[in-house]
Parts: sequence; C-alpha cells; structure tokens
Amino acid sequence: MAPIISIKNLTKTYDNGFHALKGASLDIEDGEIIALLGPNGAGKTTLIGAVCGMVSITSGTVTVGGYDVVEQPRKARSQIGLVPQELALEIFETVWDTVRFTRGLFGLPRDDAHLEKVLRSLSLWDKKDNRINELSGGMKRRVMIAKALSHEPRVLFLDEPTAGVDVALRKDMWEVVRKLRESGVTIILTTHYIEEAEEMADRIGVINKGDVLLVQNTADLMQSFSKKTLTMDLAEPLSALPAELGKYALALSQDGMALTYEYDTQAERTGLTRMIADLAEAGISVHDLASRQSSLEEVFLTLVEEEKA
Repeated sequence: MAPIISIKNLTKTYDNGFHALKGASLDIEDGEIIALLGPNGAGKTTLIGAVCGMVSITSGTVTVGGYDVVEQPRKARSQIGLVPQELALEIFETVWDTVRFTRGLFGLPRDDAHLEKVLRSLSLWDKKDNRINELSGGMKRRVMIAKALSHEPRVLFLDEPTAGVDVALRKDMWEVVRKLRESGVTIILTTHYIEEAEEMADRIGVINKGDVLLVQNTADLMQSFSKKTLTMDLAEPLSALPAELGKYALALSQDGMALTYEYDTQAERTGLTRMIADLAEAGISVHDLASRQSSLEEVFLTLVEEEKA
C-alpha cells in the first residue's frame, strides 16, 4: 500500500540563504502515529509547512493521499487537518459556529451529523453552545482539533499539542489522540516532551539541521539503543574502588554507598556474572540491585550528538 504522505529529497532555502531543509525524505503510513523530534531550529515546522502548502518548496516532492502539494494543492490540502501550536480562535464565537465555519472554508456542504460526531469524540458536545472565551485552555486545544477534523481529513498534524498544559491534561490529550487514530486518522505530531513520543508514537523520526536522521519503530529504536544501567547499593561504604575492578568501568557514588555499571543487553556477554563474582572476591557486599533502561531522551541526545560529530 502506498504511503499516505511521501516526502522525497525535500529542500527549502530562504531568501537570506538559510537552508531549513536539506534533502529530507520520509514516508508516513496510513493509520499510524508518528512523532517528529528535534531541537529548536531543526526544521520540523518548515517540514510541516511544506506538506501543508504553507511553505514554498525549493526542490523535491511531497504527495498527500497521492496528490502532489505543488501540482494539486487544493486536493492535497483537503486531505490534511492542521492543529498549530498557537491557539487561533475567535473568542466570542460558539464552539458549534467555529467548527461549522471551518468546514465551510473547505467548500464542503453542511453536515451537522459529522460535526456532532467530532465534538462528541472530543468531549465537546456539551460545550457546543459555549463561547470560546468561556472554555479552559485544555478545551480550547480540543476545539482546535475539532476545527482541523471538520472537513474529514485523512491526516492530522499536531504541532506541540500539549505545550503549556499540565500533566493531567497532557495525558488526557494522549487518550484523545489514540482514539483519533482508532477512527482511521493518520497522526503526525511534533513534541518537545520525549515521554509523549515514547508513550504514543508507533514510529519516531529524528530531525536535526534540516535533515531526517532516522525514522524507526519506537520499540525497535529503544531496542537498538539497548543500554541498561545497573545500580548496586552496598552494605558498607567504599572510600575508593579496588584496582582489580577497574576493568569494569564501575562508577562509585559520592557517598561510597553505590556502584553503577552500564551494559548492553544485546551484547553476547554483558560481563555481569563475572563482575558480581569479582565484587564478592574483593570483599564488597551488595545490599540491593536495580536496573534501568536507557530513556528515549538519552537515545535522542545520542543521535543528535553523533550527527554533530
């Protein structure tokens, strides 16, 4: 099956000579959630703008639902719903009038049944007659999503969907996004919250300096950077690590009460068994053990640092 979005060798150079995109390529599959990660200035917003027809393309091609965004801009744009980071709403309009007006902008006939379905799916139906200025920040964010879904797009872009909301609202929004995917909408989100990408995305794309460094299944990405850290709480404090244990690159805590050891779970030999035996031989008694998997944030930082090198 052809991807719902296909980006090939996309470049964007602004008049001042700045290269915002440098040959970025990315295929997005129908019905998936993909998270785009990257530092500020990496090119995420420019990439979204190019796909949505808001940023002119210097070279390369982009198709959405089979339509070229340059050659068939109206048909391509009709496939897309966009929720920008900024809340762009007419505060004195009602929720119902806001979403109905947006549907009309796409030249579609009135369909109150569809709009009711959208509002109910976002827990906004009981707020349909409220003015925007009467809503909480979280509800306003939902109205932005309702606007983007009013014309029945196949693809939904969410640019920093939980920026500025508290943890409870963020998790609430995650559930909204999952339900949208279950309804058949393909979702592309940009986020600065690493845990958001790790929690929600089927795949993760890492962008830096205008290029797509990597696109990989979330679980596989974590597996490929499969380092774990073993923390060993000691029964007695150590003033220094015995010389015979130097080969293990153990780190001793400042208070001398813990040792940490980093190892690769995919390695043929982790060295754990031999190391623990050598600890016992050196007279070091371990009181407790705890292991921790590398976080996506650590994986992301590793990728960006590798690309800088």
